Amino acid sequence: MDLTYRPRRLRRSSALRSMVRENSLSPADFIYPLFVHEGSEIEPIAAMPGTYRWTVDALLGEVERAWDLGIRCVVLFPKIAESLKTEDGAECFNEKGLIPQTIRRLKAELPEMTVMTDVALDPYSCDGHDGIVDSAGVVLNDETVENLCRQALVQANAGADLIGPSDMMDGRVGAIRESLDEEGYEHVGIISYTAKYASAYYGPFREALDSAPRDITTKPIPKDKSTYQMDPSNAREAITEAQLDEQEGADILMVKPGLAYLDIIYRLRQESELPIAAYNVSGEFAMVKAAAQQGWIDEESVVLETLLSFKRAGADLILTYHACDAARWLSK
Repeated sequence: MDLTYRPRRLRRSSALRSMVRENSLSPADFIYPLFVHEGSEIEPIAAMPGTYRWTVDALLGEVERAWDLGIRCVVLFPKIAESLKTEDGAECFNEKGLIPQTIRRLKAELPEMTVMTDVALDPYSCDGHDGIVDSAGVVLNDETVENLCRQALVQANAGADLIGPSDMMDGRVGAIRESLDEEGYEHVGIISYTAKYASAYYGPFREALDSAPRDITTKPIPKDKSTYQMDPSNAREAITEAQLDEQEGADILMVKPGLAYLDIIYRLRQESELPIAAYNVSGEFAMVKAAAQQGWIDEESVVLETLLSFKRAGADLILTYHACDAARWLSK
């Protein structure tokens, strides 16, 4: 064949392929999500094989393991006792609560690890929503934002490095930024859940935290979160959300879920110079684990290929439950 250019020339050896590789993975790219509870025992999460609800003491050991593997950021999610859940989620700004207590312990034991937190009411709410639900069944925006600001301040005071508003209330990034700055926490960053979709991929996560919407009161409770999380049909709307979050002071923009929304990651990468994070969510994790347990896929290869797809789409950071396994595989 009379061919001037043959792309295979640069694929014929491992050395050549590594020389022209466009994207790569590193453990420092990963943010490791961890579940913590006040119980005395580590609890396995059935829908997420290999993940656990950690006690505070046991969590310290897992964070040290992640650090030794090269991971430099963890994000904390609390499983709150039912007796502490209320309609306004007030436990979220308890200075002596589970998350502030855990942050302080982590920072005392491993001060160099970056600690990210989740800002939303759903783990603390008896309704299971990210905001306050009124008597008519409407999730209130501005009243919720006031509580989110209080929650963020408690977390910052405990030593959090990155505040992660995951609630999708309008204006919450700007309000949190203003609250943090006024109280002297201008050094604390905001990693905003910018394009968080009303997705079916969150099921195992909600099992882990017992945070799904539920109707246990006399008032009507929305059966899902579609009045504040984004419609999976929409892509341009994500650009609007990103522009607003950037204007309001976000330091990092996040897309959630990640794998089913690679196009959104790509769009935001074209629109913004800020770092972009992708959340490889619980449903995506569970599907890989289930298929691997059946022997239908090679887990290591599929996980690393999946994580690389986020980088290729434009993500700088990846929140993933595969973090420790992936870091170990990359070190081989």
